Amino acid sequence: MDADHTHHPFSGYSEAYALPRIIRCRTNLYLAQFAFMKLLPAKYIIERALARETLQQDATILETSSGTFALGLAVVCREYGFRLEIFTDPVMDRALEKRLRSLGVKVVIVTEKAEQGGYQRSRLDALQTRMKQLGHSCFWPRQYETRDNPGAYKYFADQITGMVGAEITLVGSVGSGGSTCGTIEPLRRKAPGARLIGVDTFNSVIFGQADGERKLRGLGNSLVPKNVKHELYDEVHFISASLAFAATRDLHERHAVFAGPTSGASYIVGRWRAQEYPEETVVVICPDEGHRYVEAVYDHEWCEQNGCLHNGVLLDSPASEDHPSTALPPWNRYRWKRKSREAVLKILEWHDGSE
Repeated sequence: MDADHTHHPFSGYSEAYALPRIIRCRTNLYLAQFAFMKLLPAKYIIERALARETLQQDATILETSSGTFALGLAVVCREYGFRLEIFTDPVMDRALEKRLRSLGVKVVIVTEKAEQGGYQRSRLDALQTRMKQLGHSCFWPRQYETRDNPGAYKYFADQITGMVGAEITLVGSVGSGGSTCGTIEPLRRKAPGARLIGVDTFNSVIFGQADGERKLRGLGNSLVPKNVKHELYDEVHFISASLAFAATRDLHERHAVFAGPTSGASYIVGRWRAQEYPEETVVVICPDEGHRYVEAVYDHEWCEQNGCLHNGVLLDSPASEDHPSTALPPWNRYRWKRKSREAVLKILEWHDGSE
């Protein structure tokens, strides 16, 4: 992957769209807008596997995804000529499913929820059953576990460093942990004081909330992914779906940036941070564009029906809680202070025991 493409055409779609456009929104607030961010790790994981020869040309690639990692893999597999099977669940939107099928992907929709771990668990079970059938002739990228997921973001870190320097405050949503952890690590090698703010949603277990139903997709998780390195985060913000949707529309109306709700969630946190700390350079990761959400988040009637209008009012600042598990919607900030997950959850046990 080459950062300087000013003098020759790109070799393919993945080469052209793997890195984001960096947009300056105000004095100290920058948005990194990806076409769809998961293309970057999908490309890197496949290229590294080919280089290591852990992926053979005749292999079928299998992965579990309900979002854009599937699309990233589909694009790369189309370019490299690999067969791809994606294990997903009914939450995958139809537009994405159609796009995957048109790229030759076999989409397997798992309809049974596991008792523990929900759809994510039952999708994994279905994938593993298929692996047994295929034997050695398959490859599983393991986006939630492979170090190549965060590893891919060194290219993004280099891009940021080249434009605004490494001493930044990075704000990004946390799903697999790849983008936030994978970007901050190379930045901190150059600037140890670079700050990381993770954006999660309520009812996600990653930072200690109880598992539950989540309307906001693309961030949060029912399992704690191995690629989330909790001790890298300075702060964690929890954002409700309705606030994220309002922020997504605000981002478009105010800055003409057409993005999805995970971008909206991160943008509202980044905007607050940039106002609160004018001496910092804040870079917000916008993981995808708004095309998939035109008939949802961008549709007034849909928002009304789903109780997501939030009265059109955007909150200016978050509430702060003593512990992430007690954080309440619509927006909560917890000063994580680069602690391990165990250390933070112990604080909760101590609180519970002292009552």
